[in-house]
Amino acid sequence: MADNVNLRKIALDILIEMEDIEKRQLSTIKRVLDHYDYLDAQSKSFIKYLAEGTVERKITLDYVINEFSKTPTTKMAVPILCILRMGAYQILFMNSVPDSAAVNEAVKLTGKMHFFGLKGFVNAVLRNIARKKEKISWPSVGESNESRAEYLSVRYSEPKWLAEMWLNDYGFEKTREMFRFFLKPRPVTIRFARRLDAEALKELIGRMKKANNGKIEMKVNDLLPYAMELSHTDNIRYVPGFDEGAFFVQDVSSMLVCDLADFKRDGFVIDVCAAPGGKSLHASDKLKGTGRVIARDISENKCMVIRENVQRMRVENIVVEAYDAEKHDTNMENKADVLLCDLPCSGLGVIGRKPDIKMNTGEDAILNLQQKQRSILEAVWSYVKPGGIMMFSTCTVAKEENEDNVEWILKNYPFEPVDFTDKLPEKMRNIETAKNGYIQILPGEYGTDGFFIAKLRRKDD
Repeated sequence: MADNVNLRKIALDILIEMEDIEKRQLSTIKRVLDHYDYLDAQSKSFIKYLAEGTVERKITLDYVINEFSKTPTTKMAVPILCILRMGAYQILFMNSVPDSAAVNEAVKLTGKMHFFGLKGFVNAVLRNIARKKEKISWPSVGESNESRAEYLSVRYSEPKWLAEMWLNDYGFEKTREMFRFFLKPRPVTIRFARRLDAEALKELIGRMKKANNGKIEMKVNDLLPYAMELSHTDNIRYVPGFDEGAFFVQDVSSMLVCDLADFKRDGFVIDVCAAPGGKSLHASDKLKGTGRVIARDISENKCMVIRENVQRMRVENIVVEAYDAEKHDTNMENKADVLLCDLPCSGLGVIGRKPDIKMNTGEDAILNLQQKQRSILEAVWSYVKPGGIMMFSTCTVAKEENEDNVEWILKNYPFEPVDFTDKLPEKMRNIETAKNGYIQILPGEYGTDGFFIAKLRRKDD
């Protein structure tokens, strides 16, 4: 491993940058690691684990720091707060790092950031945390929703407003299960390209198992037999088959959208918010290379990502276009056999993969996103030909963005729900709402991200 002090400084720079409200994205970590691509895999893994973990546990870390600091975290300079969070994270959650090293390196970083007068403060706070970490006064569960929300927020590092919302909707045990799931390590789930025959797939799996010094573990997913779970991959881009477009990274809950749709040979598909292109590519596979898929997103930058994935996966029946989904396109009216509407949402179902979401989302955002979703739906619903299918989906767990929107669509536009119970994986066929044309998958409920899927058929004119 490279010099630990330098690695921690890189992680600190990431955390400081992510405190800027305009840059609160996990892509910041990827961008910085790409800049330091010359570092060995162990060093990059240390930076990623430390930066992501500190973001993920931010609420818990601030609670602990406030327990041991006379100066509240809200009054601290951003670099000092980030140094303390990073030090506390190593002490509380990284068993591989000695407490003394976490404290000493934090003090050195304080000097590197020219806060020489605060070295003693940082040292005292972190040493106290290290000495008394087994005696931290955590919030008690209590009987009221107020106390339970406080407990869940601090222990699982989730926003209190989210704890309150889910306590009301799902109760204490279910909310705790979802919060626990967010903090668990997750495998990377991939979908192999349709063009691979049995022999090519066997050969590729053999190469994958030998990669990363034979550390990669592979397991067929319990819900979808064509989905494979990979563990200990380090960087997925270096796994055999990635560059040659043999597989695409996609959660099973997202794969279900195209699994539940009705794709017919030579069909016409429109994906109105397509980046990074997973569902468009899956639709192409379902069409077996026939027909046409129009993959759209709002900016050229997003379309560039889709094009890169389409080219890497060697798919020829996808056309990528930059187009604002909120603007109606008369040229697309009555054309789509299947309309994919995986719309912008609060992302509350994927916090486990993207912990920066809880830094960027609030209660107000949910209602704003509901309006944005309806604006898009109003613009695109008529793209579905009579008898065609609209697949409406989000990666969130918020009724305002999900069930309420389905009700709104059915009330205002000529659609009817489609019972897709028989298309669900066997383990999911007990979901009663599938009969009403939609399912809400809770985070971890089937080992997947939280996801919402609705299947609606346009009525014949």
